[in-house]
Amino acid sequence: MNTTHKYVANLMIAFVVLSTVGCSSMSARDKSTAIGAGVGGVAGAVLTGGSALGTVGGAAVGGVIGNQIGK
Repeated sequence: MNTTHKYVANLMIAFVVLSTVGCSSMSARDKSTAIGAGVGGVAGAVLTGGSALGTVGGAAVGGVIGNQIGK
C-alpha cells in the first residue's frame, strides 16, 4: 500500500469517527448505517487501490449492510 492509499484510508477512518461522535441525536440504525458506509468506503478504497468507484461502491454496500444490522 503506497502513501496515498494509506492517507485515503486514514482520512476515511477519521471521517467515520468524527461523524459518529458529532451525531448524538441519531438513532442506533442511523449510526449503524453511517458506520457501515464509512467502513465499506475504506474497504472499497483499499481493495481497489484507491479507485473512486470502488470507494463509493464500498460505501454504498456498507451503508446497506449497516442499515440492516441496525434494525
